[in-house]
Amino acid sequence: MNPSPAGGVPPDCVLFDLDGTLLDTAPDMTAAVNRLRQERHLPALPVAAIRPTVSHGSPGMLKAGFGLTPDDPLYAELNPRFLALYREAIAVETVLFPGMAEVLDYLEAGSIRWGVVTNKPGWLTEPLLKALDLWPRMACVVSGDTLSARKPDPEPLLYACARIGALPGRSLYVGDAERDILAGKQAGMTALVAGFGYLGAEDRPEHWNADGFLQQPSDLFAWLGGPAAPATRNR
Repeated sequence: MNPSPAGGVPPDCVLFDLDGTLLDTAPDMTAAVNRLRQERHLPALPVAAIRPTVSHGSPGMLKAGFGLTPDDPLYAELNPRFLALYREAIAVETVLFPGMAEVLDYLEAGSIRWGVVTNKPGWLTEPLLKALDLWPRMACVVSGDTLSARKPDPEPLLYACARIGALPGRSLYVGDAERDILAGKQAGMTALVAGFGYLGAEDRPEHWNADGFLQQPSDLFAWLGGPAAPATRNR
């Protein structure tokens, strides 16, 4: 499908990473960290301090919130508590990124199937997507525990394409982390960086060998092909 972003034949399917790509989950993830900090008699942190690490799941959140790594003995104690607190209020402030609703509507109007491939575990992924009424709209959802492999391994993306009946070489994957682009490229898909997501100061997406960079969700229209694709700004 790559390298041409505009015109041509629409993709077989579009797959999205979840946190930092399809959904802005940072407010609810930050709230869970701060509830845990409150339990530990620590002051709350601003969303801006935690936002860049949200795509890295609980390891990133506990590092940002407590300076912990998975080798730290305290990590094993705090991780399940953090996840429990997050699950209790998983969709309070979480929303689609601005412009993403229009992208999904366009995909569905054009009968382009779409789905999610995330490293988030299924027991968090499913209730979150159901709370936002997205679950019945998707052609496929692959969570971090659906298979034995997780991104950056390409297997979850290949599995999703097979479930949908799409050719990887005719499909798109959008994600905001290097592992997303690595997985997409290894799967033979067109891999696009969600530049509107949770990129940290240390991230260098220009070195990820992605096929394109999306400043905002509407930039995806240029990659969807077909004469009916909405007009996009010059890239």
